[in-house]
This record gives sequence, structure tokens and C-alpha cells, in this order.
Amino acid sequence: MIKNIQEIISSIGDDPSREGVLDTPSRVIKSWGDLFSGYNQSPGDILKRDFEGCGYDQMVILKDIELYSTCEHHMLPFYGRAHVAYIPSDRVVGLSKLARLVDCFARRLQIQEKLTMDIANAINEHLNPIGVGVIIEAKHMCMIARGIAKQNSVMTTSCLLGKFRESEVRAEFLNLISRG
Repeated sequence: MIKNIQEIISSIGDDPSREGVLDTPSRVIKSWGDLFSGYNQSPGDILKRDFEGCGYDQMVILKDIELYSTCEHHMLPFYGRAHVAYIPSDRVVGLSKLARLVDCFARRLQIQEKLTMDIANAINEHLNPIGVGVIIEAKHMCMIARGIAKQNSVMTTSCLLGKFRESEVRAEFLNLISRG
């Protein structure tokens, strides 16, 4: 793989034997271990440890979960925050599990639309809640650093399942995540 990265360095016009980039291939490979660690994680394993909900039947929200992902079209980063909510039917998970789930899917080659749906569908499948809501707001380097070069653009995606499709529940979710 080192030779492949050296070829990429050469193809962009740089000298792969130049001192400043001599160790770049091994650093890139190491960084990919972190950036794409989601392929080694299972959403089911993350969400398998749950707890009795003690009759709690209202919205559970974890908002402003920072996320870093990589666009599958340009292999450039996108970053932002996710807001994840569910209404439990009888089981709840620790809040760290929701953040870990976001990372599990974000740390893969991805488009934001699929990332949003993957998070919601995993919660729906493994927790069997009454409803799920996921909203992601992210800046995409493919929009900022190249192409159209719109520095302040933010993409927002949502996936609402079950009760979250009802206008009253959707409105409550949007109101609660918009509070400072």
C-alpha cells in the first residue's frame, strides 16, 4: 500500500522521495485506521447493552454529537454534528452508545444522506423504539475547498421514523435541539 500512496504523491506532481513527504505513506495508512475505523464496528454490538426503561416513554435526545466522516465521491472530509433522539418502548441505552453509533457509521466512506438513515435504522432495528429522529448538519470540504467553493454552506439531513413523523413530535424534537 505504501507504493500506491507514493504513486499518488508522484501523480499530483510531488517527489515521493522528498524529505517532507518521505514518511507520508505510512502516516496516511495509520490515519486511515482511525478515519475508517467504523468498518470494524458493529451497530448491533454497540447497542446490545441496554437497560430497563422503568416506564419512561418520552423523548431521549443526545444533541450536538460531533462527527467526522469522509465523502465517498471525492474522499474529502465532511464534519459537523448529529442530533439523535428516540422514544423508548421499554428499553434504553446509555447515551455514550448513541455517540458511538454515530462514529461507527461516520468513520466509513459515506454520503450524509446514507449516514443519517443508517443511524436511525440501526436504533430502530436494535432498540425497537416507538420512534427515532436523526438530524445531521455538516460542512463538506468537497463544497468548501474545491468545485463551487461555498465556504459557509451547511448541509442538513434528517431521518424520522415512527412517531417522529407526526407533526407534533417532529416539532418538539426540532424545538428541543434548537435550544442553546
